[in-house]
Amino acid sequence: MEEYRVRNIYGRTNGSRVLVEVPGSKSITNRALLLAALSDGRCRLSGALFSDDSRHFISCLQALGIKAEPDEKGKSVLVEGMGGKIPNRQASVYVGSAGTAARFITALLGLTGGEYHLDASPQMRKRPMGPLLEALRDMGCIVHCEEKPACFPFQLVSSGVSKREITIDIGSSSQFLSALLICGVCPREGLSIHVTGSHGMSYIHITTEMMGQFGVEVKKPEENLFIVPGGQRYHLEQYHIEPDMSAAAYFYGGAALLGISVTVKGVKRGMLQGDVRFIDLLEQMGCQVFESPEGVCVTGPRDGRLRGITVDMREFSDQAITLAAIAPFAEGPTTITGIGHIRHQESDRIAAMAEALTGMGIQVQEQADGIRIYPGAPKPARIRTYDDHRLAMGFSLTGLRAPGIVIEDPGCCRKTFENYFQVLDGFIEKAAVGNS
Repeated sequence: MEEYRVRNIYGRTNGSRVLVEVPGSKSITNRALLLAALSDGRCRLSGALFSDDSRHFISCLQALGIKAEPDEKGKSVLVEGMGGKIPNRQASVYVGSAGTAARFITALLGLTGGEYHLDASPQMRKRPMGPLLEALRDMGCIVHCEEKPACFPFQLVSSGVSKREITIDIGSSSQFLSALLICGVCPREGLSIHVTGSHGMSYIHITTEMMGQFGVEVKKPEENLFIVPGGQRYHLEQYHIEPDMSAAAYFYGGAALLGISVTVKGVKRGMLQGDVRFIDLLEQMGCQVFESPEGVCVTGPRDGRLRGITVDMREFSDQAITLAAIAPFAEGPTTITGIGHIRHQESDRIAAMAEALTGMGIQVQEQADGIRIYPGAPKPARIRTYDDHRLAMGFSLTGLRAPGIVIEDPGCCRKTFENYFQVLDGFIEKAAVGNS
């Protein structure tokens, strides 16, 4: 499918109530895969996400000799943990476009040792790796970047690490810190990590909470110091993965635009994922929220009138595009700040948001670390997605309430939610006929 033409169903939903099911969390699936691989013994991960990112992560583990048996139909993965050992001490590893695999596998190999060649997709070759590679070099690893400095592809040679105290800059990605924290059990004496920058601390919360669930304590004696004490091991036989809140947010955004009630199965306000805060934004914009036994339910204002808001989204920046997609329908401007780092993700997301909205005739002010969006009536437009799944999924929402929105290259959603547009079609059908 080269393009997806969104169906404008505004005014034809008649107070519908829609139940949606989304895949497992990408962030939690990939963390769980690494935690299970480092564990002592077998661990079955249920509710797992299967997408390009998670499949690349599984293939990386398999290339290293770690048994990971996926059951896509059953949404589970059985991982044979090796207790912090890597069977294949020489290997070539391809991470695709998966940022978590890129950072987590690199840290794993640096802290355990061996000789490896790592490569990535053209998109991932452009994304930052420098702070993590410098930290590994500081610990005694040899890293030779073959093309651009601090980027894939590179050779990594390690005989284990010689330092137990390091500094990492997470200004461009919190995944650098998450990778080192999870792999901090590999050195026998543990690891102390000093942090500069403050991006993505909600993801660090996911990491440390999951480490605790797998039996490893992280100490935080100071604001910017994390310590993984030595002598600890991961062990857990079963782990259930939460629904992906990033995916759920698109359908909650649809509720806000269409004035309908949407429940996403299994979503709870107390989930680990920072993106759950998007529900709070919808409340501020005029939606009603309550928790049902099936999951959180969001009901958009029946008159379609949303309020513009100002919000710092540094802790849940994956939803910046979702908010931008519904912002033109608010009665006042919406200002998003704290998201400068998303210029270095799958695309320059701030520039791409501004381009998409401007193409619809919406007035925007692009800023270094954010964007201001003014109310307006979106005109028909084609949305360039730059092989970025968040752009494709996010701006599909605009088309639910405005005519003529076409999403180019919808297949890019395979990265995290490969059947998103089929699920969206089902959502539209249910919303339009007014039943669930």
